[in-house]
Amino acid sequence: MTKPPGSKTKATVWVVEKGQARPRLDHLTTEEPLEIRLLPLQKTVAVTMRTPGADFELAAGFLYSEGVINSRKDIQRMSYCVDDSVDGEQRYNIVNVELRDGLIPDLQPLERHFYTSSACGVCGKASLEALRMRGCPVIPAGLKVMPEIIYSLPDKLRAAQGIFTATGGLHAAATFDAQGQLLNLREDVGRHNALDKLIGLALLSDELPLNNHIVMVSGRSSFEILQKSTTAGVPIVCSVSAPSSLAVSVAKEFGITLIGFLRGERFNVYTGWDRINAA
Repeated sequence: MTKPPGSKTKATVWVVEKGQARPRLDHLTTEEPLEIRLLPLQKTVAVTMRTPGADFELAAGFLYSEGVINSRKDIQRMSYCVDDSVDGEQRYNIVNVELRDGLIPDLQPLERHFYTSSACGVCGKASLEALRMRGCPVIPAGLKVMPEIIYSLPDKLRAAQGIFTATGGLHAAATFDAQGQLLNLREDVGRHNALDKLIGLALLSDELPLNNHIVMVSGRSSFEILQKSTTAGVPIVCSVSAPSSLAVSVAKEFGITLIGFLRGERFNVYTGWDRINAA
């Protein structure tokens, strides 16, 4: 049986400093494809470049955020593919998701995802219309937080990023409570994969919707980050960089507080100002 791929890969690099060169052992973030197959349909619904680890959470979160499943009960079983032609060798880059009996999912929205890059996926107004047609509810208005709580999130995110510390090349997504306590964090070469892992964890733990949680992502907030946050019921989404115009449109339509350029004691609120308890 093959060994599962790790989240880090060793590499020898040449360090050039002040005109002098020296070899050094370094660690790179592992990037490998993950194929998600639905059973008993025997259909591949996505191939995404990801950092190995929490693959079942990634598959579950992806299927939930894309509307293929609606609850944990829709998943009967998840497993890695076994290649019977090679003495039952485990194939860690293929996850089989066996759906509950009688579930016939609508796979048309997944056509744009047959190949998903690790960057930000595929965005567009047609995707926003698809989100409307799914009937996602507007996020409840209850959660309010102090600016000081928001200020504290980037440092807590970075401090918990174990793989990033070793490789310097990884995105993260984390959930926090209203007091700024870190609840869960997942890392991946793609920020949308990291969020899928986080949502998949919540789904498999019966913790959805995340109506009392704050989500913080590294990098920028794309349409896909807001799409996934909408399906998970997240009221506040924060990032250290700028959101896209379509991300702002999704946040505005579904009642999400969208925060960008969160650095030090400063941030921009693009939508949902009423959840920030500031003077």
